[in-house]
Amino acid sequence: MDDTERDLERAEQEYFGPRFLARIHARLHQNPVTSILTKIVVTTVGVLVILAGVVMMVAPGPGILGLIFGLAILSTEWRWADRWLDAARDAAHRAAEKAREMDPVVRRKRVAVLAMTALLVGLLVYAVIDAHGWPHFAVEGWDWVQGLSGVVPELPGMPR
Repeated sequence: MDDTERDLERAEQEYFGPRFLARIHARLHQNPVTSILTKIVVTTVGVLVILAGVVMMVAPGPGILGLIFGLAILSTEWRWADRWLDAARDAAHRAAEKAREMDPVVRRKRVAVLAMTALLVGLLVYAVIDAHGWPHFAVEGWDWVQGLSGVVPELPGMPR
């Protein structure tokens, strides 16, 4: 057994995420450059999914599932996220049990409020786009994003 195979086996044993990803994980962490890039990408994606989950906690959407999915992504690289994932799963199970025990009338009212909120948000977005005009609104939005960072590319075919 050569050094590469031995390193892969050791990395697979130390991996604390889903087993079917262990070999890919070990390969990505063989090289120091791909190792740090993997950590950066996984951390960025995981944090973005968690932030989306936090937003969905107050907005319509499956917030707890977003948090769990983000922690699952982070747990492929970080042990602390694996511990937090277990706690989040427990919270999700408790929330599901509480929802099952909820009075059906209350549940229907909450679903109706959620649907009305989603409809109102959709109408508000439509009204803003309709008032500003879609092409103009999109180009102004892109210009605003470019003003935040100089690395954002120009829109194709748009003069500066």
